Parts: sequence; C-alpha cells; structure tokens
Amino acid sequence: MRLQSFRVLVLTMAAALLAVPAARAADTVQIDSVDATSANLWPLHIAISNGYFAAENIKIDLVFAQSNASVIQQLAAGSYNIAPSAGMVDPIRAVSKGAPVALIRIVIKAPPYALLAKPAIGKIEDLKGKTIIIGGPKDITRIFTERMLAPHGLKSGDYDYVYAGATSARFSALKSGAVDAALLTLPFNFFAEGQGYRNLGFTFDYLPKMPFAGMAVNRDWALQHPDLVKRFLDAYNKGVAWFDDPANREAAVKVQMATSKIKADDVEKAYTFLHDKKLFEPTGKVSKESVNSVIDALRGLGDVGADFTVDRVILPGVTQVSD
Repeated sequence: MRLQSFRVLVLTMAAALLAVPAARAADTVQIDSVDATSANLWPLHIAISNGYFAAENIKIDLVFAQSNASVIQQLAAGSYNIAPSAGMVDPIRAVSKGAPVALIRIVIKAPPYALLAKPAIGKIEDLKGKTIIIGGPKDITRIFTERMLAPHGLKSGDYDYVYAGATSARFSALKSGAVDAALLTLPFNFFAEGQGYRNLGFTFDYLPKMPFAGMAVNRDWALQHPDLVKRFLDAYNKGVAWFDDPANREAAVKVQMATSKIKADDVEKAYTFLHDKKLFEPTGKVSKESVNSVIDALRGLGDVGADFTVDRVILPGVTQVSD
C-alpha cells in the first residue's frame, strides 16, 4: 500500500513538472553606439546595471563603433537593431536616402557639448586661422560648432577642421597638441578644464531647442518586433527616471565612473549639468518641432530636400510623437 502511494506521489509530481512551461529564452537586442565612455549612454548603462532590461526578459548585446555614421550604416544594413544614442543628423540623412531607419525616441533634448581650446586661446574670436576637431565633415557636431562660431564673426574658411567620431579621440588630439580646439561632450569637457584647457562656451547656450541625440532603429526589425521595442523602451525609460531622481545621484555617478574610468569629480560635474538642465528627454516622445529644427539645419546645408518632412523619420505605431 505504501509502495503504491509512493508511486502515485511520484507520478503526480512528474505530471506537475511537465505541466510547468519552460522559461522563455531572453530576447537579444543588438545595439551599436559610439564611444563606450560617453555620458550620453548614462540611462542605458543604468537600465543594464539595475536589471531593468533583464526584468523585461531582454538580453543586451552592445558593441561600439568609431563614428555615428558607421553606426547608422550598420543599423540600416540590419547588422544591429537599435542605435541607442545616435546623433540626429545621420538617421535623418539615411532616411532621406531611402534607408530603413526610423527615430523612436529623443534621448538628449539639447547638445551638451563644450568647445575646449588650448590655454592661450582666450575667446572664440581667437580661433581664426586655427584647427578645430569635430566629429565629421557631415556630423551634427559641425552644425553645433558653426552655430557657435558665427555670432563671433567666424565663417567657413576662417578655420580648419579635422575629424574624429568619438569624444575621447577628440580629447586625445587636443592633449597631444595636434589641434587648437575640440568639441567635447560630457564628462570630457570637465576633465579637459581640470587639465588647464579653456572652455569657450557650451553649445546648449546657442542651440537650446535643437535635439542632440535620438534613438534609432532598423525599421524592418522594429515592425517585426513591436512588443520587443516597447519593452526595450519601457526599460530605458526607467533608466531615465532613475537618473532624474536626485536620491540616486551617488549611485548614478558610480555607474558612469565604472563605464568611463573618469574620476568622480568630473563625473559629478557631468551629472549636475545633465540633471539640473534636464537634458535627458523624460517622456519618451519625439517632438516634431524639435526634429524639424534639425531638418531645417540640414536643408540649409543642402543635405535634404525642401519636401522632406519629419513624418518620414518616425515609425507609425511605434514612435510616440508630440507637436
């Protein structure tokens, strides 16, 4: 009798185990970005370290490229699914040429760059005849730089450009003496100031309503995986909200220090700048007005046609938009 009861118990347990569905494998999202040390990726690294993606059953496969143009080329080719912090001009240019790319989020609402120069250069006007390093000849950093220089009487031809896609590479060029000035993003601008280089101004003060970075996707992949895109955005948005909570300041600084290997003082300055100016877009929406400011700038460069509209950049059913 006892043996029979034991057999019934074993069979019951086995049936129960068979009835439990197997855990679903995590969905891998392949993402590509520029410069692992950039503060632009802060909410992403927070979402990873805090387990927000894991909670959405998402596994992040993150790689880095030397330039934003390269990131968008690979995204359009389908090599990667999402570019989490792409400079705005490259996705727009890609779409204008028919590439299957779309914007699903504004990441940074205004450009958090500073123009750093050799100590002997006291003001922007002193850059005449000098060499400036920016991201690329068609990079958004060129628009930012020229919008800063124009009010000071400097026009194209008054200075020379050289190029490097990553902020860390531009800072290295400035340190080596190969250039006279460099456009640097956080926290490298503070790091450079600490080493004696002169801050000639922030792009934020010249372009307060022009978004700097957006989240781009491969359009075909996103249309095939709308639920996965939504879960990715939900996890990322939690990273932004966590960054914005001042109670998390110390922990947020530690996350960025671990990523950038930059000392605490410079990372804390970057946190204060980004947090107090509320530069990380909190709603997850794409403002048509702000994207149009980038399109207008590209139209002025002759990079997009007069008939190009913001509706070609967004992804219906996926991108949340505001006027």
